[in-house]
Amino acid sequence: MTATTRSGPVRSETARLAILTSTAKLFAADGYEELTISGIAADAGVGRQTIYRWWDSKSALVAECLLEGMILPIPMDCPDTGDIHADFASWLGEIFDGLFAKDDGGLLRSLIAAATSSEDLGRAILGKLTDEDELTQRLRRGIGQAANLYPGAPLEAIGEALIGMIILHALSGAPPTPEDAERMVLAVLGPRTPPAE
Repeated sequence: MTATTRSGPVRSETARLAILTSTAKLFAADGYEELTISGIAADAGVGRQTIYRWWDSKSALVAECLLEGMILPIPMDCPDTGDIHADFASWLGEIFDGLFAKDDGGLLRSLIAAATSSEDLGRAILGKLTDEDELTQRLRRGIGQAANLYPGAPLEAIGEALIGMIILHALSGAPPTPEDAERMVLAVLGPRTPPAE
């Protein structure tokens, strides 16, 4: 996904980075509702018109910060050890650690609230939480290892269910435990399938 940008003069990389850095900093400090183009411009040392020349809204700026890894800088690659349950429990644990290490999940909650006013930002959040194609491929490699992973299983829906659980935990504000991650994986993937004789 490419963040919405306006056409116009080629932008200075220095100015672009200053604007994105200020956006990420102010977003983390104050949340989406308090984020303003004027505030970003003042913090970055640029004019508002410079920002509007390349981004049409603050949601487009936040989306680009997400894509650049400046917001939610947490590891998102699911391991592949051959044990689908352990791999997804580990993956969820890393995501939860990243989301709750510094606060109670408020950053993700602020992003979710912002996404209600911007489809681009909603897609960027989903893309940041996981590469949908990569997640589906990881689930496909686990076919036969769990009850709900069978040939023809709705792998995209299974991946969406896992992502939904991450979002629900963030909305609750309750820090999840490793046991929560294991419980969630079992609920979505089903019990382990005994190896074929």
